[in-house]
Amino acid sequence: MSRSPRSGGLDWFRLPAALLVVANHTSPLLAFSPEADHVLTQILARVAVPFFLTVSGYFLLPKAEREGRRAVCPFLRRTLLLYLCATLFYLPLQLYKGHRPGLLGALRDLVFDGTFYHLWYFPALLVGLSLVCLLPRRARWPVSALLYLMGLLGDSYYALAAAFPPLRICYDVLFHIFDQTRNGLFLAPLFLVLGGALAHRPSTRNRSARLAALIGALLLLLAEGRMVFSLALARYSTMYLSLPLVLWLLFRFLQSLDLPPRPGLRPLSTAVYLLHPWLIVALRGFAHLTGLTTLLMDNDFLHFLAVACLSLAAGALFCRFLRPRPSPAPACCWAEIDLSALRHNLGALRARIPPECALMAVVKADGYGHGAVQIARFCAGEGVGAFAVATVNEGATLRRAGIKGDILVLGRTFPPEFSEAHRRNLILTVADPVHAEELAAFGKSLRLHVAVDTGMHRLGFPSSEVDAVAAVYRAPRLRAEGLFTHLCAADSDTPSDRAFTHSQIDAFFALAANLKARGIDPGVLHIQASAGIYSCPALPCSLVRPGLALYGVGSSGLRPVLTLKCRVAAIHVLAPGDTAGYGRTFTASRPTRLAVLSIGYADGFPRALGGRGHALIAGKSAPIVGRVCMDQTLCDVTAIPAAVPGCEAVLIGSGLDAAAVAGAAETIPNELLSRLGVRVQRVYRMLS
Repeated sequence: MSRSPRSGGLDWFRLPAALLVVANHTSPLLAFSPEADHVLTQILARVAVPFFLTVSGYFLLPKAEREGRRAVCPFLRRTLLLYLCATLFYLPLQLYKGHRPGLLGALRDLVFDGTFYHLWYFPALLVGLSLVCLLPRRARWPVSALLYLMGLLGDSYYALAAAFPPLRICYDVLFHIFDQTRNGLFLAPLFLVLGGALAHRPSTRNRSARLAALIGALLLLLAEGRMVFSLALARYSTMYLSLPLVLWLLFRFLQSLDLPPRPGLRPLSTAVYLLHPWLIVALRGFAHLTGLTTLLMDNDFLHFLAVACLSLAAGALFCRFLRPRPSPAPACCWAEIDLSALRHNLGALRARIPPECALMAVVKADGYGHGAVQIARFCAGEGVGAFAVATVNEGATLRRAGIKGDILVLGRTFPPEFSEAHRRNLILTVADPVHAEELAAFGKSLRLHVAVDTGMHRLGFPSSEVDAVAAVYRAPRLRAEGLFTHLCAADSDTPSDRAFTHSQIDAFFALAANLKARGIDPGVLHIQASAGIYSCPALPCSLVRPGLALYGVGSSGLRPVLTLKCRVAAIHVLAPGDTAGYGRTFTASRPTRLAVLSIGYADGFPRALGGRGHALIAGKSAPIVGRVCMDQTLCDVTAIPAAVPGCEAVLIGSGLDAAAVAGAAETIPNELLSRLGVRVQRVYRMLS
């Protein structure tokens, strides 16, 4: 398993890449210098489409490797639908321009050349991605490189192929099927495979070296492009020999920038790419009608600027029109789940572990109260390929929701659950020798990770019992794929606890070494949960299992994912001496305004917070008074005039973090979050 590098730099470059395509179709420097315009539009702008292809490979191929080829099917369907919609959108211009007669012409347009001149990218992506996913992994690089070289001879180096009659005949046949080799057979596969390889490369922050290498590669591309032009080698200068090197170094440089992701730039760049030809036509018509042809059409640079600005504006409106409107906040109590904070935490955790180590997101207990299915879906989209749950039922819930990848059941399972685990392709924990015998008696192959007890004394084989663990690996019907333990005091700084933690680690790796000495591959190794990631980040493990840290609790540098809110249901004014709540435990010592909050212990809000906790209303602290009821909680809002019926109150969130609330309730954040009830609606948003 591999880590998914940060992709913020890729998001930021999408818009310049789309504008390079606009420049290619408007020749902004032509009036100033034909040579400069050639450099911009016929050489540098050729980076744009391969960049988009590489981005697709970067995100999709690792997903296909983790989850199987079918994992890319939803993307292929969406791309095909977008291509068909774009075809209909450009149908009036296509009819005006003219189309190829007959079935062969229609097939050429739809499958290879695109139904309008810039739409060739979509069939290229569809064909190229399908081809790459069908190839065995070992064959992807050589086959895609060979296809790219074949494409070069039909593109920038066509004169070399035309000099040999047999090659000329071959390319004449190919060009009867499609106009150019810049398509899904020749151009797309190499850049898709390159993107997939880049996704497995750890990001580095050596920006100066990356930038210097990129500049060198761009100079090489410029020299090659000018040579191709001066020697008149090209049939159509889209593909260059140095272009893959430029894309590789461009990606490495963008990764080194460590910029925050900007998901909004993704649909905007797509919209600019799709819409700008229509806007070129519309601008031409507007210029003729208004007599501004000299300004808007004859001046190439102003023409480019006008098309670029119109494309950006139209793209922004298009994205705004398609963006789903946020649902209104629930009326009673709810938890806002900030997915941008979750993304930040994934990046922070990845930055602490070795490049070869991957995340196994722990989503047991309904994702620590955050919603297991939604958290797992988002993490999968961020490159997480493994998940941990407590029970078979929790794992089956994820599978029914379409979650792919590995799902490890951390708890002990029992024979009635084995069939469901086998059917759902879950990985079970082998808890002890008796459990191993039960699993073997099931009669079907089960995927397993072996738990090792290194001192916590919960589940697991004692680390000294090498023979018993080895027997599990050698059992014919048991597929032992990994070995793990749990550190019980990794969050403690006392010398005795630190020494105990190191003894656990030593015992675990000694067991793994003993297995290897017997010729047994222990498989995936994992030790660190959230506390272990921060106290012992550099262990040579295959996986780490962040739970609480994933949700932004317990360590610096993380962002809380959950904010618990409710509404003020009513306001009561008490005179001195008046009492309130069950048992009349609160007595007003002065004229007092009490707010009735629409949350109680049936929602998972701890009853122990009565008289000890606080809420935030209008940004100010409101003490919780009296006893927390099943459905309501009382707060003193005498000093908060803005507290009125219907306004929001924050129970957990910014300024009132889960650790502080848990401390007031004399519990821990894990319990506080995981006990949030089903009545608390989860609202998922990208809040920042």
